[in-house]
Order: sequence, then C-alpha cells, then structure tokens
Amino acid sequence: MQSHKLPHLYTKDEYERIGKIILDCAYEVYKELGTGLLESIYEECLLEELKTKRLFVENQVYLPVYYKGKKLDKSFRIDILVEDIIVVELKSQLGIYDIDEAQLVSYMKLSNKKLGYLINFNEALLKNGIRRKVNNYFN
Repeated sequence: MQSHKLPHLYTKDEYERIGKIILDCAYEVYKELGTGLLESIYEECLLEELKTKRLFVENQVYLPVYYKGKKLDKSFRIDILVEDIIVVELKSQLGIYDIDEAQLVSYMKLSNKKLGYLINFNEALLKNGIRRKVNNYFN
C-alpha cells in the first residue's frame, strides 16, 4: 500500500481521523496482548492492525541527522510512520519519562512531521501510557 496523498495535502480533520485510528489500533493490541512484552512485539502487532485499516505504514524508518548542513554518521529510527505524516514511538517500560517525550519531539522536528504519538504498552491502563505531541500543527 502506498500513501495516496502528499503529506502537505492532509487537512487537520484527516490528521485527527488517522490519529484516532492509530489509538484504536493501539487499544486493540493492548486488549489482545496486555502488558509485559517486548517493544518489538507490540510494534509488529500494531503494524498489522494499522494495515488492516488500509493505512500506509512503515517501520524502523531511517532518519538521518545533519549538523550545520553536513550529514552525520549517526542516525535515528522512527518506530512507525503512518501515511508519511504521523510519527509513532513505542515503549514497553515502567512509566513515561521526559526523555521519551523529548525523543518523540526530536524525531518529529528532524523529519518535519506535525503530529506524533508516544505509546507505552507497559501500563495498567493504556490511556496513562499515551502522549500526543504536535510540531507547529497547521501554523
């Protein structure tokens, strides 16, 4: 499946619609698996759920790092990129830390994406493990 639109052609309502699908899929994975598994397992299962919703998804997306215009030998990996517009960073750990949220925001800035979700599957209630971040959201 390929994205059917260029990222800049998505409206705010479409971002919100896709964001809701992402969260619904995360809840489905959580309902099926519960807590305590490796992040990589949640990633594979979430990818499958998103694909069933006919979304274009990529995982472990290479994200180069530039410093003063020079590409560095270091890079990052986005856990899941949905429709080439929404970054999804996954965790399976005790709690969410400021550094986790900073990581998501950095990935969004470096990839010039406007919306991102941090989802920690290792929570008694999944809603406590979800953070939504925006990067110059439709400004």
